[in-house]
Amino acid sequence: MLESYVTPILMSYVNRYIKNLKPSDLQLSLWGGDVVLSKLELKLDVLEQELKLPFTFLSGHIHELRIHVPWTKLGSEPVVITINTMECILKLKDGIQDDHESCGSNSTNRSTAENTKSSIKPRRIQQAAPTDPDLPPGYVQSLIRRVVNNVNIVINNLILKYVEDDIVLSVNITSAECYTVGELWDRAFMDISATDLVLRKVINFSDCTVCLDKRNASGKIEFYQDPLLYKCSFRTRLHFTYDNLNSKMPSVIKIHTLVESLKLSITDQQLPMFIRIMQLGIALYYGEIGNFKEGEIEDPTCHNKDMLGNITGSEDETRIDMQYPAQYKGQELYSQQDEEQPQGWVSWAWSFVPAIVSYDDGEEDFGGNDPASTMHQQKAQTLKDPIVSIGFYCTKATVTFKLTEMQAESSYYSPQKVKSKEVLCWEQEGTTVEALMMGEPFFDCQIGFVGCRAMCLKGIMGVKDFEENMNRSETEACFFICGDNLSTKGFTYLTNSLFDYRSPENNGTRAEFILDSTHHKETYTEIAGMQRFGAFYMDYLYTMENTSGKGSTNQQDFSSGKSEDLGTVQEKSTKSLVIGPLDFRLDSSAVHRILKMIVCALEHEYEPYSRLKSDIKDENETILNPEEVAFLEEYIPTRHTSVTLLKCTCTISMAEFNLLDHLLPVIMGEKNSSNFMNTTNFQSLRPLPSIRILVDKINLEHSVPMYAEQLVHVVSSLTQPSDNLLHYCYVHCYLKIFGFQAGLTSLDCSGSYCLPVPIIPSFSTALYGKLLKLPTCWTKRSQIAITEGIFELPNLTIQATRAQTLLLQAIYQSWSHLGNVSSSAVIEALISEIFLSIEIGSCYVAQVDLELLASNDPPTSTS
Repeated sequence: MLESYVTPILMSYVNRYIKNLKPSDLQLSLWGGDVVLSKLELKLDVLEQELKLPFTFLSGHIHELRIHVPWTKLGSEPVVITINTMECILKLKDGIQDDHESCGSNSTNRSTAENTKSSIKPRRIQQAAPTDPDLPPGYVQSLIRRVVNNVNIVINNLILKYVEDDIVLSVNITSAECYTVGELWDRAFMDISATDLVLRKVINFSDCTVCLDKRNASGKIEFYQDPLLYKCSFRTRLHFTYDNLNSKMPSVIKIHTLVESLKLSITDQQLPMFIRIMQLGIALYYGEIGNFKEGEIEDPTCHNKDMLGNITGSEDETRIDMQYPAQYKGQELYSQQDEEQPQGWVSWAWSFVPAIVSYDDGEEDFGGNDPASTMHQQKAQTLKDPIVSIGFYCTKATVTFKLTEMQAESSYYSPQKVKSKEVLCWEQEGTTVEALMMGEPFFDCQIGFVGCRAMCLKGIMGVKDFEENMNRSETEACFFICGDNLSTKGFTYLTNSLFDYRSPENNGTRAEFILDSTHHKETYTEIAGMQRFGAFYMDYLYTMENTSGKGSTNQQDFSSGKSEDLGTVQEKSTKSLVIGPLDFRLDSSAVHRILKMIVCALEHEYEPYSRLKSDIKDENETILNPEEVAFLEEYIPTRHTSVTLLKCTCTISMAEFNLLDHLLPVIMGEKNSSNFMNTTNFQSLRPLPSIRILVDKINLEHSVPMYAEQLVHVVSSLTQPSDNLLHYCYVHCYLKIFGFQAGLTSLDCSGSYCLPVPIIPSFSTALYGKLLKLPTCWTKRSQIAITEGIFELPNLTIQATRAQTLLLQAIYQSWSHLGNVSSSAVIEALISEIFLSIEIGSCYVAQVDLELLASNDPPTSTS
């Protein structure tokens, strides 16, 4: 019967993660077609062990679980799993384990045994199940694969909370549904076939709300902030490509998410907490936190700095236990490793879904229940890493920064309320975040957006400069513009995504991926990035190349601990950032809002996740022999970063109001109240003198050794290190500026700027500098330069009349509070003298040209 084959599969997943279930009752309910389970507790220790997150589950429960199995139409209708109200609370693991963590640690062996049993149990049941003569083995395999590939999962009211210090981050999703679709991404009952080795799924998320609040010492939230994200809906498309019908793992995995409209709101009290959450992600990315419990095996791949776990390899320069050649530390790495190593949490995350959708219960799987045999099969599967493409696309995103103030109710016992006021808005169109990876040897991340702009809203620090009654134009409110808009650029940000109708997957062909670093750099150039996006483009590429000619490098090459194996691996990391033509206007409204955000971001008392290690040299460190030194000089991995700005225009206006003396002390670390409210009425100054700076191109090159700490300790211990080794012990920076020019301009009452009067004609310059890493390791070598700089300036001309000099001085004094600021009448007189003379000169030149043109006789024609 079909029940004897399908029931164990469903029971294995339910019983694996839920406590106190009776398999007999569950089996009887499944055979009836419907199961309803209420008030379920999740097995938190199992979740922690399998996810391998650096978090601890404080609680996790499901209010109601429903499973519907259409036994009579199992080959044409999906099994539906519905979860009503699921809530989980997490916290970051710390060094001092609490009772819950201790229980989880003590139950490690027991849970591992239970996991092994639960993973083997369904196979035993299937193997012992009676064989139905009407159901051939091939039919059973095909039917089970169809059932598993078409399971529908519906989650209503998903609640996730993360708590740390005084931070409470909560995510609430009203509805999330995952189902199988056809070629046109419509709901369908599908299966892979010999002619179409593709499986497609869609996940729809409805009304996602993200809140970020602050709790007091007792753990209660006194007042709730505005949600960071309120009722946002988005959809995800999953595309799995298999090599053949018997493949257990897809060869190509694409997971792309599209958000039409993303509206974020951040208050001044939420900003420090938001930055704290971002710092947590960066610390996890660099492997700076996430310590293992006592007794657990420490996986070297968990130290990888990339945000996708052991997918991309290691680049952390602050850890000494990284994947790095043994001669850098004078001893072998990972020479004693247990055969069974825990899997990285993100590796588990992206491999979990394809493992479900490609469930195969062929007879070869039932050949034995030996855990060692199963582990050998798992290791054999990892030898061929799939190509994974993850993408996030947003049509339009808006981030609004708000300032809050407390308001007490009339009653003494009434709770305090928070009133927020919008002061700054950032709008962005056509955003793309794409990641492509294939195991550890290759990882690439590209980020770009088509256009963006920043605008001032309402008032700041009591100055009502953009209130509704001011009747100021949107052009005046917008102080930053970069790139194009979607109406002129089109939907290039969706190119080759699952949401692009022109992509290979949407036209029945298999996509081709560039997994070679040389070909990648030739294809994804700065010009290509600007043509696709226009405002911003970043390409981060990390590769591990095996120079011994053995092909792609896998994880076993790094865990062997043999220097001859590790020496053939070359790691490379390059980051290329390009910023398109931008117009940046720094006036009083923009400067005060930007500095106010900085002040709010600094108002916290959070301890850093990681502290810098002492750079004191270990005197007992092993000194390398000449052969190891020669081997070291062959290749030293570095991280190279390139930043390019194209066509930058910056306008610095005279300060119309100046409250910087209340903001700068806080930024500089001094104690000062940032809640100062000015009551002075805002009065716009027109014409408004300004300094306009134009730059054709700015290029910044930065390189740093990938493993600076280990490298410096080794090189500084050598008696006579070569110039090549010393070169890599420095951080190198090269700044080049092309076509820099500056002039005076003026903003009139109509909101337009007049023609700039040149003060500094166009010139180019360059600056090179290097800084020695860990200077305390070189105290015995006084001849080693700590820093060095070279400045190149072929020519520089500054030309200004007396009136222009006085106007420049007035602009400077308006910001610095030095001396008496000139009156508006004096400013107008200076502007009239400067720009009127230019206009008269231009008119005179034009008149002379017309006279010369009129004096020339027209040519006569001759036969």
